[in-house]
Amino acid sequence: MPAERRAGVLLHPTSLPGPFARGDLGHEAYRFVEFLAAAGCSVWQMLPVGPAGDGGSPYQSISAHAGCRELISLDWLRDRGWLEAVDPARSRGEHLQAAGAAFGAAPPNDFAGFCAREAHWLEDFALYSVLKAVHGGQSWIDWPAGQRNRERRALAAACQRHAAALAQVRFEQYAFFTQWQELRDYAHRHGVRLFGDLPLFVAHDSADVWAAPQAFLLDENGQPQFVAGVPPDYFAADGQRWGNPQYRWEWHEANGFAWWRARVGTLAGLFDQLRIDHFRGLEAVWMIPAQAPTAATGSWRTVPGAGLLAAMRDAFPDLRLVAENLGIITPEVEALRRWFGLPGMVVLQFAFDGDASNPHLPHNHARDDVVYTGTHDNDTTLSWFGGLPAATAQRALEYLGLPGEAMPWPLIRAALASVAALAVLPMQDLLGLGGAARMNTPGTVIGNWAWRLEPGQMEAALASRLRTALELYGRG
Repeated sequence: MPAERRAGVLLHPTSLPGPFARGDLGHEAYRFVEFLAAAGCSVWQMLPVGPAGDGGSPYQSISAHAGCRELISLDWLRDRGWLEAVDPARSRGEHLQAAGAAFGAAPPNDFAGFCAREAHWLEDFALYSVLKAVHGGQSWIDWPAGQRNRERRALAAACQRHAAALAQVRFEQYAFFTQWQELRDYAHRHGVRLFGDLPLFVAHDSADVWAAPQAFLLDENGQPQFVAGVPPDYFAADGQRWGNPQYRWEWHEANGFAWWRARVGTLAGLFDQLRIDHFRGLEAVWMIPAQAPTAATGSWRTVPGAGLLAAMRDAFPDLRLVAENLGIITPEVEALRRWFGLPGMVVLQFAFDGDASNPHLPHNHARDDVVYTGTHDNDTTLSWFGGLPAATAQRALEYLGLPGEAMPWPLIRAALASVAALAVLPMQDLLGLGGAARMNTPGTVIGNWAWRLEPGQMEAALASRLRTALELYGRG
């Protein structure tokens, strides 16, 4: 962790305001950087930024490398002369197609270099994306055998037949990565660092599994033998059955974790800091038989997480990592985290159950923690507090000193006062929003990932209030 006490805000870019269904990397993203700087915050934390699969979850991306095309700013494309105008009545896809045609007529000088540098994932992703569209959105497992099994002749024929569509995907990825680097440079100039998310698993229906099936525990038909998830816990009585295929860890270890080093290398080019989602899965994973209907059936299996973390540390010594160590955490998991010196997470919404030994209570925090009021998987603090049993709510208020200030600010202040070196606050909590603004409810697939900021909510008065609080608690 850095020597100084820092504060950040959790806001996924898709939640930024704008005329389309999702926010993007355009002007509102720059305004958010300015809001953070005005508030004295030096960290912008977000969720995974890859292309989401079915259900819209950023944790079920169809690529571990690619950027989400929905995040591409159309204004940016217009400013560079690849679009004549941005019309909200037309879809983002229609705009991207028009821009791709103009781009292809005279691509910029750095485009060929981008394609060559990213070819190790870009070509597989482009062909996967095009073939998935050709087959009406079907999973790769249902494609014709030659394409499903990556037979050389079938892939060559597809590349020739769909050359224009492949060029469009390359253009979109160039636009995403170029826009991202410009936004990141702008954030750095304003003293803001980008904090990203590394999901431990990838989706079965993804370019990654299609391109490297040998890296996963699949049967002879390409179907997962075991899937990922967690056993019953605080979030879900039946556990969570995510459905991602489990890794063939012996293959990764034998190959020096090259697949992982490439994956992390892409993210290291986007972010200054990464949260390893489901860090507990680097010590042991919950192996759910693929035919099991819920996550209640399964068993733990140890994995070579120490070897992977050592490979990541050696390849990216300057990349800061944070371990998401929530849920069922064993002494072995904590030993792995501490061996590599990784900060863990504490969540104040979890603090008021149990007794004074609860690790989420501020008096039990450590400097190498990252403290949150709540995460993207929690309800907003206002809604959470309103739903507490009366005795638990009273205990929380007594712990917080019986504040006269309305929720969620007493919990925000507790996070900022914590000894944890980094405090991260969801934007919904800073705005004092209710449960309708919740980002995700674990174990459900409907109504998630859709919350948006309203125009004008990044107010100067809110930035000023937050800056005053950060100065009071010695954060920046």
